[in-house]
Amino acid sequence: MEEIKHECGIAMIRLLKPLEYYHEKYGTWTYALNKLYLLMEKQHNRGQEGAGLACVKLNASPGEEYMFRERAVGTGAITEVFNTVYRYYRSVSGKQLNDPLFAEARLPFAGELYMGHLRYSTTGKSGLSYIHPFLRRNNWKARNLVLCGNFNMTNVAQIFHEITSTGQHPRRYADTYIVLEQLGHRLDREVEHLYRKYEAEGLNSLDITRAIEANIDLTNVIEKAASSWDGGYIICGITGSGESFVVRDPWGIRTAFYYAGEDIVVVASERPVIQTVMDVPMEKVRELQRGEAMFISRKGGFRTAQILEPEKLNACSFERIYFSRGSDADIYRERKQLGTNLVEPILKTVDYDLEHTVFSFIPNTAEVAYCGMLEGLNRYLNHTKAQLILEKKGTLDPDELKRILSLHIRSEKVALKDIKLRTFITEGHSRNDLAAHVYDITYGSIVPDEDNLVVIDDSIVRGTTLQQSIIRILDRLRPKKIVIVSSSPQVRYPDCYGIDMSSMSEFIAFKAAIELLKDRGMENIIVETYHRAKKQAQQNNHKATLVNCVKKIYAPFTDKEISDRMAKLLAGDNIRARVEIVYQDLEGLHAACPNHPGDWYFSGNYPTPGGIRMVNNAFIRYVEEEYCKDGGGKSLNL
Repeated sequence: MEEIKHECGIAMIRLLKPLEYYHEKYGTWTYALNKLYLLMEKQHNRGQEGAGLACVKLNASPGEEYMFRERAVGTGAITEVFNTVYRYYRSVSGKQLNDPLFAEARLPFAGELYMGHLRYSTTGKSGLSYIHPFLRRNNWKARNLVLCGNFNMTNVAQIFHEITSTGQHPRRYADTYIVLEQLGHRLDREVEHLYRKYEAEGLNSLDITRAIEANIDLTNVIEKAASSWDGGYIICGITGSGESFVVRDPWGIRTAFYYAGEDIVVVASERPVIQTVMDVPMEKVRELQRGEAMFISRKGGFRTAQILEPEKLNACSFERIYFSRGSDADIYRERKQLGTNLVEPILKTVDYDLEHTVFSFIPNTAEVAYCGMLEGLNRYLNHTKAQLILEKKGTLDPDELKRILSLHIRSEKVALKDIKLRTFITEGHSRNDLAAHVYDITYGSIVPDEDNLVVIDDSIVRGTTLQQSIIRILDRLRPKKIVIVSSSPQVRYPDCYGIDMSSMSEFIAFKAAIELLKDRGMENIIVETYHRAKKQAQQNNHKATLVNCVKKIYAPFTDKEISDRMAKLLAGDNIRARVEIVYQDLEGLHAACPNHPGDWYFSGNYPTPGGIRMVNNAFIRYVEEEYCKDGGGKSLNL
């Protein structure tokens, strides 16, 4: 399995009572800080490039800091961040550390609102300055804003133009900075509106400030900003005065869950994380709905509101296949079903010869689909054995009955995750040689030259690890045939809503389709698709009907034709065994994951106009980079 960069992870906690309440009930005023650590660690799978946290105190006096932030980069960022936070407490006495009133008044990161974030870059940009949460400062508490999210906006240029036209000057051209400034601008306008209102009512000075902080409504702020957003997003924010919010995109592309108890509100990217950390049953954890926002006032008032009209549901299916932890009850069941769906095509590929076929999986994320595949295979085999016994009723001798009953599915742990590729080796041949040893095999697990070997993976995107490592080491076992099974469909198109899959040339399915076009003398389809995409990209009308032009590249071929060409590309000339690839089809995907129909990376059916623009632009870049470097496009008569 080549690693796909995950969605980011978010966590947010709002304490609804004073710190001394938690110190008395749970034995420590650091209750929320400890819970945030657990929420982040249990979502470590969602981001290993960096982590950050922020905290807001509600009752700080003027001249005292009330917003705190700590960030770090690298796979050990969570530990580094929390070590830094707790280091602040080493200089105080044990008596002071056990005094929640002292902590609230004097210690950093001792507050009522917490936000945590785990980052995987979806843009290729890295470094501390790109680690969430992001902070926007102002001398008015209500105008301060700290922001984090799991999102990728596809219309950054449009939003950038919108905010710069008001005179703003964002420091970076990146969606997080731009959204921060956009929301900050709306927040400023809301505060100014309230200031004028209370001034007209006769309030002055500190009374106006208190009235603003007590009555600010973030609904208008979020509604006005989000109305221009195109993309998949969960965005969390906290103001310096203690208002907080979480908002989900109207297509439901990204996910967030929350638990609202009598003394705490918790938000996270995944449901089982909240279940485990808060020790609450599944039915107590709610999912934020499409276009819905959750608001918590400075006073602790909790509410949800529909701030955007829900669009057609397009919740990301890759969340179910790969990104989210398999400990979620529904995800576990769905992944098993994905494996079960593949039983019939697998049996066809090995000619129903179960006596000479060994089944395994690519560790570690495909293991649940593997369990579902085995269950389906065992059901098939039990049915087959029952038929054999019934057919020979009355003539079956004990030896033959024993032979039939002894038939079983041969499952082995053939592939082992051995080491991590060390990135300090940059020279090409050395890296390729090392990549070949990322996985190892269990020798003696199959009968050479007799057995088929079937291994299931959760997805095949680039095919790099399959080509450089997995197929090569599996071939050492000398199987008659190697069948690579993907529990997800062919990844044909780039994602633009959060996953690091943006270049057409990265996809093995796209490479296979291009090779088929070349093999059959159909390069004219590449040229025609390029010109269609180019013409559409030149349209400035954002309301124009857009078409995914890249679908034409795949249209002449069946799924099997593309899979067979992929197998040829991956196997090369040095693999002795015959290699075949079996994919999940779209119908099987939707049957297994009915509540997460978002499949644009498989089908090309993007839910937003920005997605269609980005896939067409990705194809334009591919053609111009591949064919216009030296020959000026002459090879394709562009």
